[in-house]
Amino acid sequence: MVGRALILLSFIICLLNHVTAIHAYHDIPSPAHHFSAKHYREKTRKMQLDKVAFAHPDTTFQPPSPVLPPSPSILTAALSKSSPSKSSTSATSGISRAREYHVTTYGADPTGEKDSTDAILEAIADAVQGPGNGELMKGIVNLGGVRINLDGGIYKISNPLRLPVAGRGNLMIHGGTLRASDDFPKNGYLIDLSASSDLEYIYEFVTLRDLLLDSNYRGGAIQVVDSLRTSIDNCYITHFTTTGINVQGGHETYIRNCYLGQHITAGADPGERDFSGTAIILNGNDNAVTDVVIFSAATGIVIEGQANTLSGVHCYNKATGFGGVGVYLKVPGLTQTRIVNCYLDYTGIVAEDPVQLHISSSFFLGDAFVLLRSVNGIANGINIVDNMFSGSDKGIDIVQLDEKSCKFKNVKQVIVDRNNAKGMNIKSTIARGTVEGNNSSWMVDLSKDLLFPNLIKSVQYSLQATGDQFPNHALRSVTDNRVVITTDVVVPASVTVTVDQ
Repeated sequence: MVGRALILLSFIICLLNHVTAIHAYHDIPSPAHHFSAKHYREKTRKMQLDKVAFAHPDTTFQPPSPVLPPSPSILTAALSKSSPSKSSTSATSGISRAREYHVTTYGADPTGEKDSTDAILEAIADAVQGPGNGELMKGIVNLGGVRINLDGGIYKISNPLRLPVAGRGNLMIHGGTLRASDDFPKNGYLIDLSASSDLEYIYEFVTLRDLLLDSNYRGGAIQVVDSLRTSIDNCYITHFTTTGINVQGGHETYIRNCYLGQHITAGADPGERDFSGTAIILNGNDNAVTDVVIFSAATGIVIEGQANTLSGVHCYNKATGFGGVGVYLKVPGLTQTRIVNCYLDYTGIVAEDPVQLHISSSFFLGDAFVLLRSVNGIANGINIVDNMFSGSDKGIDIVQLDEKSCKFKNVKQVIVDRNNAKGMNIKSTIARGTVEGNNSSWMVDLSKDLLFPNLIKSVQYSLQATGDQFPNHALRSVTDNRVVITTDVVVPASVTVTVDQ
């Protein structure tokens, strides 16, 4: 009995201590004024142990065994298993880590002092020959989004970087600078997505992102051949002599948020007359160039395929006055190109035999204009509307014809209208004019306003005679974009003519 009484007394004292501790805890200012989870668990555990001791006085309490730290040998083994390999890839218990291949791990020199070509090619080879998961297009292995990381370095490259095998997709090269060495092939490209293959598409869904590519005046920067859904995003491309980005075949190459220039300049460069090379060539279908700046080259963009789109492009590569071209559409007979919301800065657009061409919502500065060049005399399905032109009052037309090879003879569905100009001459396919006088014949000359010479397809006119006369009147002739209206008697009148080419 005495033993039980002592145990009961001990339990009561412990309980009073617990309550006192709670009261004291709340009397101490605290940012949270709450028990921590650890503190609460310790108090609860102590009360439960006291309760067990009171209920079973004959039971000897055994405290839980302490948790011992792992031995050094276990730690060493665990660390060795988690150490990254070159590919940053491991498979432990069937679980693979993210596959990102860091070129510096392969020995690439991020300072640019040593040649890093072989090291980067080794990283690329490991990446594209790694495990895949099913196919994209037929014959193209899905690599799952594997990445080749340039680790923010600057690397000297002496030969084009190519994928060692065809038929690969879903991979990215990103995050650094590639600079051609002094002995880099003059006709090569720093990154060359081409290969010998019987596949319909060599590669699919390859992304080149966050790169600065310096061709060192030896060749080009990027070549994409017969590939599908290639993305070139946030790249700075400079010092090319041939082409900055060369797209041949394939389709759905998207070039976004990029800057291209043969020489690094911000305009008004003293060497502008000598600019050469082409920033972008699109020799394929269904491609898009969006939010791109071309700041130096002889030609900004050459399009040689159908269904391409340019949007938000700023060209100030080489002024038209120096022989430069902003956008050159070399797809005579079937253009199918849309140019919207672009900025042609002292350099214009040239289109050969355009068929289905749309140019709208763009700004042409510094006497820049649109030139329609006849190859076989075809101009069909053209919309040049809602653009702004600004010039220097030199009498330059906003839209011009080049008929040196042959005259435009097949002209259909051409609308040049609703453009505005400051310091340049408006040209349109829709024109309106008014003449007044006391005559029996009125001629309205619209040759200065209309784009095509001697081509008026429809005429609407009104004759408003003053006084009490009601003369008979008729459209007498339409020649050289001049319209003649006659009446059967001399009458004071105002004649307004609207024509459409």
